[in-house]
This record gives sequence, C-alpha cells and structure tokens, in this order.
Amino acid sequence: MIIDGKAIAAQIKEEVKRKVELLEKKPRLDVIIVGDDAASAVYVRNKQAACAYTGIKSEVHALPASTSQEDVLALVRQLNECEDVSGILVQLPLPKHINEQAVICAISPQKDVDCFHPENVGRVSIGAPRFKPCTPAGIIELLKRSEIKMEGTLAVVIGRSNIVGKPLSSLLLAENATVITCHSKTANLAAIARQADILCAAVGKPKFVTADMVKEGAVVIDVGIHETGVFTQSGKRKMCGDVDFDNIVGKVSAITPVPGGVGPTTVAMLMKNCVASVVR
Repeated sequence: MIIDGKAIAAQIKEEVKRKVELLEKKPRLDVIIVGDDAASAVYVRNKQAACAYTGIKSEVHALPASTSQEDVLALVRQLNECEDVSGILVQLPLPKHINEQAVICAISPQKDVDCFHPENVGRVSIGAPRFKPCTPAGIIELLKRSEIKMEGTLAVVIGRSNIVGKPLSSLLLAENATVITCHSKTANLAAIARQADILCAAVGKPKFVTADMVKEGAVVIDVGIHETGVFTQSGKRKMCGDVDFDNIVGKVSAITPVPGGVGPTTVAMLMKNCVASVVR
C-alpha cells in the first residue's frame, strides 16, 4: 500500500472545516516570517491556503531579514496579548542573529499551535497534550486512517530531533507501541531497523534507509524531503526522502511516498491545532 497523504490530509481539513463552521468564535492564526527564505515562503503560502479553505482567519507578519530579535519578541508579546489571536506560529528557520529558542519560549503556550514551547513539549511527553506536534501527529493519523495497528508493535524511529524524532516516539508510545529511538551514535542501527514493524525515517539524509535495513512486510514512514539532480518532464526537480523508495517499495506492506506522504498531513494537523486553540 502506498499511503496517500494528500487524500488523508484532505479528509482532516474537511473535518476541521465542518468544526469551524459550528464555532461561534473562529480561530485566528498569526504567522511571523522573517527574511526571504524561498522554502519558508512556500510553507507560509500553504498554511494560508489551508486556513482559507477551513475557514480559519489568518494574518501574516512578513519582516525583513534585518529585523532585530527584540523587535520579533515585541511582536510575539503583542500577539500574545491580542484576544483576537488564538494561534501564533513563527516560521523557522530564523536569521542567524535571532535566537530561535528565545522566540519559541516567548510564545504563549496557549497559542503555541506548532507545539514547540517547552511546556507543550513536556505535556506531550507525559501524555497530556494541549496541542500535538504537527508532523508527528500527522504520522499517527496516516497510520490510523490506513488501518495500521500500532499497539503491540515494535516501532523504530531514526532521528531524535525536537521537531519530529523525539515527539514522534512519545506519540507512538501513547499508542502502545514499543519504541526504539535511533540516532547518529546508535550502534548496529541497521540491525535494529530490521526488527521494526513500523520504521520511521526522520534523519535528514537522502535515501539513508536502504532495502537491507527493512524487514519484509514492515510499514515505512518517510519524513525526509530532498531535491535530487533529476528533473521531471515538466521541468520540476524530482524529490526524494530519507528512504530509498524504489528499492524498498516491493518489500514492505505500506510506505509513504515523497512527495505526497507525510508532508500534506503536517499542515492539516496545524489546522486541527488552530481549532483546539479556541476549543478548551
């Protein structure tokens, strides 16, 4: 089974849209973007489009790359105090002269719809989330809506980032999977990966997971996205993930493609968090 992330994301957004229609107070997401990073601009446009579709109000604060850290923090504080704003998102990465952690910590935990604030991260780790981190939560939805059992399985997560690897391990534990988190210092990583019923690759290296690292019949979730040197007939650069898809697809029971797998659900789960920001 090729897991269709676009179709599942569309289901989630449709559910969010129906919930928003019933809300007296509509969610409002304010996005702060600093600088002119092309990839960040695309991500922000995708979030705006999802907000427009689901009926969530949105406001983008585009600041020049020269903006000082204090000015960014002042804007965050202003949005924290604005009653009309229910969700605040600072698009990462920020310019090097701005401390990302300082900005994340300045966002009110009640408005932190990205679920990056230490308080919200902690709540996820103890199984009492206010919000769920968007990419890991999207992966859980992909598995559930594809009727893939997590309880009692061995899940191996390759990667321990604060954005994906660590919170994904917490969410898989909450689904009663047994979880092993691997990283660059893990001994015998390939041997551990071969044991996985569910193998999640969030390592940030193109085609890092090869066929010899995957058990026959396993479920493979590919979080990575990288440009390749190959172009499509339409002139677009082909993308690949952290998994060697072409050499693995025939060996597994289910796998996410890149693009069209995990990515679309990330934005859909952000919309769910925006609804949660007004529904306590």
